Amino acid sequence: MYNSYASGGETGMAGMGNFDAFSEKSIRLAFIRKVYGIVFCQLLVTMAFIVGFSASESSKAWLMQHSWLGFVALAGVLVSMITLACCGVHRTFPANLICLGIFTVCESLSLSVITVFKSGTIVMYAVIVTTVIVAALTLFAFQSKIDFTVYSGIMFVVLMVFMLFGFIAIFIKTKIMVLIYSALGTLIFSCYLVIDTQMIVGGNHRNQFSPEDYILAAITIYTDIINIFIYVLQLLDMLSKD
Repeated sequence: MYNSYASGGETGMAGMGNFDAFSEKSIRLAFIRKVYGIVFCQLLVTMAFIVGFSASESSKAWLMQHSWLGFVALAGVLVSMITLACCGVHRTFPANLICLGIFTVCESLSLSVITVFKSGTIVMYAVIVTTVIVAALTLFAFQSKIDFTVYSGIMFVVLMVFMLFGFIAIFIKTKIMVLIYSALGTLIFSCYLVIDTQMIVGGNHRNQFSPEDYILAAITIYTDIINIFIYVLQLLDMLSKD
């Protein structure tokens, strides 16, 4: 899926020269703008949910009493993501936007359930730290000449080991364990953010998103950012309890 665009671009460049090279660059730039435009809208919706539930004590208390909504939202996230990724819906308009909307709302509600149980100050610091991390890593990924997409297979293995570690951490829930788990989670999804950003940028990177996969690309970046935020929030929350 990813390499098909790259190989097609190379064939076109050989046959049509500079005109096709310019066209390919224009398509990739339009794709980048579309992806980050969608991600920006997703983050706005998520922030609206978090602020909306945190700003009012009554709504905050209501969500705390109905925390089971977090599990319903998680189910919605999984169903919409599977529908987009495995059923080919991500290239079908307007079904792709509908699924994207459901995914974003469910993810936002799930995150709101987490944040209402945290201090407002800690949440604010987590947002600031996440913003700095994401901005710095995105700029690095855009500028770096190193192709980090070749490490995607290794990172998948690392993620599997991390998930196993998280399962073990459920039964050994000490402060040190939570701190290590949160720090590793932040590091792993920071690495994923760099890899996924380069897959969107394209160019000479081995693995790339096709311009038709802008919905999947947006969900990938959005999920990386949300995961970084969650682990940073958990890390700061534990550190604040000293």
